[in-house]
Amino acid sequence: MSQLLKLYLFAYNSLQAFGWTVSLVRILTSFIATNSVNGAYASAGDLICLLQTCAFLEVVHGAIGIVPSGVLFPLMQWSGRTHFLLAIVRQIHEVQEVPAVFITFFAWSLTEVIRYSHYALNIFGGCPFWLTYLRYTTFIVLYPMGLAPGEMWLMYQALQFIKEKNLYGDFFANLPFSYYSFVTVVLLIYPFLWLNLYLHLFKQRRSKLGKHHKKKN
Repeated sequence: MSQLLKLYLFAYNSLQAFGWTVSLVRILTSFIATNSVNGAYASAGDLICLLQTCAFLEVVHGAIGIVPSGVLFPLMQWSGRTHFLLAIVRQIHEVQEVPAVFITFFAWSLTEVIRYSHYALNIFGGCPFWLTYLRYTTFIVLYPMGLAPGEMWLMYQALQFIKEKNLYGDFFANLPFSYYSFVTVVLLIYPFLWLNLYLHLFKQRRSKLGKHHKKKN
């Protein structure tokens, strides 16, 4: 990999790590100041929407082969999160203050601070083992936290508002199903799609942490 490409990847991952750190600080500051979880979207929602939209670059990185992640898993994660954020949370003000937003944003932010910091430091081979361990261990708790009481619970709560508002009714007018039906199906298949990503991370964990133990031996 060329030095210029390494610098680009370092800059991208460092900026993402910084952005998610800011979002995490904003979420926690709001929680401490108000003693409430209701301000998570107001404090960090716009920033998280921007960071998540920019994360499409990771799909591009995998597609053109400058990182070894491939396309499928980055695309699955990006599309699921982006749909949740931009199509549902950002558009339905009634769900922006529910606890599920706080849970999701906290789990995402902490995960991404660790993940992007790990990627950035790994570009030049300077990542400490403790950060690698966190990268491939904290997901065991944070991913299910973000999924069940976070994303899925919020989408379920949003269904009534999707139906009442006939959300995206014009777009779905010529289709044989409504957006309400689409989200309902997404909710049903979400755990199965998520499980593929979750198991993939366990494979990565065995590979990455296993290499370290082999080197020590």
